Amino acid sequence: MEKHKSELEAQGAKIIAGSVDDLENAKAVAAELSFPVAYGMTKADAETLGAWWGEMRGGIMQPSEFLLARDSKVLHAMYATGPVGRMAPDELARLLTRLNSM
Repeated sequence: MEKHKSELEAQGAKIIAGSVDDLENAKAVAAELSFPVAYGMTKADAETLGAWWGEMRGGIMQPSEFLLARDSKVLHAMYATGPVGRMAPDELARLLTRLNSM
């Protein structure tokens, strides 16, 4: 997402990330990024989002990505049950371009 951030922002998107990492590890990841990264996501947070929670490595929320409209309606969602499966930033930029033209 970082590589395509300016293209996504040009379409009105804001990127926000969440992680199960503790503050120290989340800060290390956030230092590489130019968008906010929340830390300490819990199993309860995963349940709220409808995300898949795995018990490996002490508990981990699998990737869950959402494209929200300005009114917070979910326009697109992607849920993974493992490490494979993410929204491709270039495809997301094309989708936003299309949605904005409608």
